Amino acid sequence: MSTTENKELLRGGQFLVKETACEDVFTLEDLSEEQKMMRDSTKEFVDRELWAHWERFEKKDYAFTEACMQKAGEMGLLGVAVPEQYGGLGMGFVSTMLVCDYISGATGSFSTAFGAHTGIGTMPITLYGTEEQKKKYVPKLATGEWFGAYCLTEPGAGSDANSGKTKAVLSQDGSHYLISGQKMWISNAGFCNLFIVFARIEDDKNITGFIVENDPANGISMGDEEKKLGIHSSSTRQVFFNDTKVPVENMLSERGNGFKIAMNALNVGRIKLAAACLDAQRRIIKEGVTYANERVQFKTPIAQFGAIKTKIANMATNCYADEAASYRAAKDIEDRIALREAAGNSHQEAELKGVEEYAIECSILKVAVSEDVQACSDEGIQIFGGMGFSADTPMESAWRDARISRIYEGTNEINRMLAVGMLVKKAMKGHVDLLGPATAVGEELMGIPSFETPDYSQLFAEEKDIIKRLKKVFLMVAGSAVQKFGPDLEKHQQLLLSAADILIEVYMAESTLLRTEKNAKRFGEEAQKTQIAMTKLYLYRAVEIVQSRGKEAIISFAEGDEQRMMLMGLKRFTKYTNYPNVVALTNLIAEKVSADQGYTFDA
Repeated sequence: MSTTENKELLRGGQFLVKETACEDVFTLEDLSEEQKMMRDSTKEFVDRELWAHWERFEKKDYAFTEACMQKAGEMGLLGVAVPEQYGGLGMGFVSTMLVCDYISGATGSFSTAFGAHTGIGTMPITLYGTEEQKKKYVPKLATGEWFGAYCLTEPGAGSDANSGKTKAVLSQDGSHYLISGQKMWISNAGFCNLFIVFARIEDDKNITGFIVENDPANGISMGDEEKKLGIHSSSTRQVFFNDTKVPVENMLSERGNGFKIAMNALNVGRIKLAAACLDAQRRIIKEGVTYANERVQFKTPIAQFGAIKTKIANMATNCYADEAASYRAAKDIEDRIALREAAGNSHQEAELKGVEEYAIECSILKVAVSEDVQACSDEGIQIFGGMGFSADTPMESAWRDARISRIYEGTNEINRMLAVGMLVKKAMKGHVDLLGPATAVGEELMGIPSFETPDYSQLFAEEKDIIKRLKKVFLMVAGSAVQKFGPDLEKHQQLLLSAADILIEVYMAESTLLRTEKNAKRFGEEAQKTQIAMTKLYLYRAVEIVQSRGKEAIISFAEGDEQRMMLMGLKRFTKYTNYPNVVALTNLIAEKVSADQGYTFDA
């Protein structure tokens, strides 16, 4: 299967069992001139309107957040993903990722408001709404005339989203529904004009979605603004519905389709959340490096100390890997959407199915990037030392704001288990052949290993070989676990978490290598020497994680000869012939980032 660019477009999850050519991945270095202009204008908006006033977002200035959202609407930034016929810019998936990336780095308060409005507040209508619903509501949402919010979570329904108790009762004359119930943690509740509300009709198995206008006279009331660890100027309230009248024509999609709407909205939300954690890392790195270059101790700028270099290198390397994986997946989704449209699907259907195809990658990215932004902000505080703990510097607020990203859009624990669970389901449907490769790995374990010294003279020759072998570790662990537990595998959560970490590292490390290999071929290896160092450093760290999680998984369910054989396989599959000099790689990366006064690999 190929796109207009003649690249092989893998299905979601197939990265595990098929090779990807570096020419077939999209990287930030592939942005068009139009996309670069959009990125630059978004950065200018953020620097001028948000970053220059970051202190205001720490003072629970909800009105300021709303005013900034209105300005973003005037610039067209709220309608990037909205089709042109409904008042938006109708941009492709990569461009929507790009705006989400660069608009989200200054403050989690605005990032949350933006994400909740453009994603789960608007997207369910553009993807599931009738023509009448889209014409009525979407143009207002695309321009910022109206703001949206999303009412799914309840006191008793968090990760188990389909267990909500909110009821929708059809009126006697059949003209409207009466919605009653309580929703909590509703972002944008304090200034929204419209809610996407999920409620259950009678004793339906699944919930149903509704478009509900925010009218206090119609049985809608709210709790006070929540007191939160971070995202202080993001309006977050409980919303209560008491016999709220909703016209029957405001049902979203079909009766009982609400759970599907919620899950598909979360798939998009997950990859967009990954994007929303990228520029935060770049800004934290810039602040940290600037401080480290200026802070002198023992007559030396602390940026020159090895302990600080290690922090800077790890922060930059993770950010680089996160960019590589996020934009790789975004372009795969965009290409899948284009394929479906070419095959005759409507834009709605094409986008829904395009994102759904890569739900595994969306969960992987959500976990990896949200944990990296937390680590980045934590190290940012550490570089600042005592000053980092002070609310007078932006590090402290960055750390607090980052914390919610591991809970949003399904907790990271849920997403880890989802990634493996969805992969197994895809295998059972025949969409990803796991059985064949897993069987081959089993046979390889029984065979005699080769003792020939491979030729690793070409760039990344050994690294590519290692990534192939890391995939074998996952197939070995997951294949044996599925064989042993069958449908009961989902009950073994610790095993799933370990397997998920292996899967995550495979995708992230491979994406990083493919980005650098592609750019080394076109720009030359010398021009990419820092990126080559980051790729090698990321893979080294990934191998350590795979060794640890693999061992933990194997000894949790295998015994005797099987355990010994699998542990030997783990050792064989994670072996380096030529270990990279981690300290040398670290110094090279940190010195480049320090010299550049920040992270510049996205330029």
